[in-house]
Amino acid sequence: MRLRVEFTTEPFDLDEAPAHAVVAREIVTGAELDAVDVGPFGNTAEGDADRVLEAVGALLRQSLEAGATRVSLQVNVIADDRQGGADVTDARSASTRGGGRRRAGDEGDAT
Repeated sequence: MRLRVEFTTEPFDLDEAPAHAVVAREIVTGAELDAVDVGPFGNTAEGDADRVLEAVGALLRQSLEAGATRVSLQVNVIADDRQGGADVTDARSASTRGGGRRRAGDEGDAT
């Protein structure tokens, strides 16, 4: 399984990269992940599930220890290259559009 992680650390500092942001960048770039994109307002990386999850654990621990007061992250399962590289969550959400809407009382309904 392949995963994509998107994350930000706070507090932001537009003048200089805070220590927690530098730590997060070092973890992701050193984790042998694919398609790493590090930017001032968000970061993404893709890779094998085990490597991504290991990097996420290290990122949370070490960026908080380095002064982050908040870490926001999202992890998505993505299709591998043999499946066209589409985000698996896109296909799942498309199946619930239109005629697939739930009614009150349907299984899984929150109301």
